[in-house]
Amino acid sequence: MLSEHRDEAAASAFFARTIKNNGWPEKVVLDKSGANLAGLHNINWLLLLRGWFWLIEILQVKYLNNMIEQDHRFIKKLTRPMKGFNQIPQQHD
Repeated sequence: MLSEHRDEAAASAFFARTIKNNGWPEKVVLDKSGANLAGLHNINWLLLLRGWFWLIEILQVKYLNNMIEQDHRFIKKLTRPMKGFNQIPQQHD
């Protein structure tokens, strides 16, 4: 599903900037976002038009993305009980 701000052009621009800053990825793991998939297909199509036959492999495997997201769990367990990470209520006059 594409929305007003997350469209194919925005996703293509994002991936082009990311590739420029970080280099070419071999694989990209995506969720169900239609804009990201369309953007990567657009990047692969541009690579083919320029004569490059080394394409970015697109993986839409639910559990691979979930493994990456679960990596944050341990940090959340550490930071929640600590007082220093809680918001201090502000008094209003």
